[in-house]
Amino acid sequence: MAGVVVVIVRMMPDSADEDLGKIREESERVLTKEGGMNISFEEKPVAFGLRAVFAKFAFPEDKGTDLIEDILGKIKGVSSVDIEDYRRAFG
Repeated sequence: MAGVVVVIVRMMPDSADEDLGKIREESERVLTKEGGMNISFEEKPVAFGLRAVFAKFAFPEDKGTDLIEDILGKIKGVSSVDIEDYRRAFG
């Protein structure tokens, strides 16, 4: 039986002009479709007006990180996806 992991992902937009709200909405949609739960978002400044979107969520462990990077990397306006933290959830 596979467990549940907690994942934090950083998504970098293509430019400072990207609509981060649309990136968050599409991220939530695709993550939920793949089994993501308790999804929350935070934006953090990177440099020169560019802000990164961080998504924190629970995800089925058996699906792996490749799927997460793949589905989030296909979102319009996202230039890169990095897994910042990945750990098994207890409780």
